[in-house]
Amino acid sequence: MDKKIRKVNEIPASVGLIGVGLVGTALADRFLANDITVIGYDIDDDRLDNLERMGGCRADNPGEIAQSVSHVVLSLPDTSIVKKVIEGPDGILGSQKKPAYIIDTTTGDPEETIELSQRLANRNISFLDATICGASSQIQKGEGVFMVGGESAAYEECSSLLHLLAKQVFYVGSPGSGSKAKLATNLVLGLNRLVLAEGMVFAEKLGLPLDTFLKLLKVSPAYSVAVDVKGEKMLKSDFNPASRVHQHHKDVSLILKYARLQHQDMPLSQVHYDILGKAIEAGDRDLDSCAVIKEVRRRTIKDINPKRSKRRSSYEKA
Repeated sequence: MDKKIRKVNEIPASVGLIGVGLVGTALADRFLANDITVIGYDIDDDRLDNLERMGGCRADNPGEIAQSVSHVVLSLPDTSIVKKVIEGPDGILGSQKKPAYIIDTTTGDPEETIELSQRLANRNISFLDATICGASSQIQKGEGVFMVGGESAAYEECSSLLHLLAKQVFYVGSPGSGSKAKLATNLVLGLNRLVLAEGMVFAEKLGLPLDTFLKLLKVSPAYSVAVDVKGEKMLKSDFNPASRVHQHHKDVSLILKYARLQHQDMPLSQVHYDILGKAIEAGDRDLDSCAVIKEVRRRTIKDINPKRSKRRSSYEKA
């Protein structure tokens, strides 16, 4: 690639940040804490007002950000919006000056990410799909985990910047690999969260004190990090979002899409997708992902008709 190469591992004095929602705000906080100027853009003016209160600067559009920085970080809902921000009107590519690096933290579609990376490479722009595992509260503390796909040289050049955001940074391969790794980890993470919700409702129905049950889970073989991150929130019905139900529903839809392409049956993820869909229908769309416990509670077995089939259900047989 014929372009000016920056000093390896040089940390820029300023970065662009497009998308200042839950994760974007957490990333901005990490940058500002390390004395890096943040120039941000979001379609929501309230989010930009908050960024300014934090000490960041606002831009009027993505192209304006590209004029000012060599590194642009994206924190957006999906790949379609990523492409619009980069290639659409007032987008990054419409700017006279182009950034050297675009670091995309979005949980995106892997194949579309690969195609976008190639188009940007043709414009001498290095693209990293640097997805993050962890809720916004974990990311703000530097406890998230980066999974980075892209050209290895670009990864090396941006690795110091990424390590400011998280202690754990994994280079997982060629463009699109970060998105693939995020989908695979989100599959396990989401099911852990759903199992925790179902287990808590089961313990509740059995009459167990849930605060004691949570303490038990933390020291038993049933433990997962979901117990630490979401257990207290479920216990207190605290659905203030650190990650949102509809975002994970989108992620599971991508998981199922790529499972179908690989001819893999995904029975647990299909159930998970349906539960998240019902939660959205019930009005829980923008609540924290731990609100799946509300949908689990709504699923009470109501069929107690003694005239139903004499064949006992699997529940009764157990």
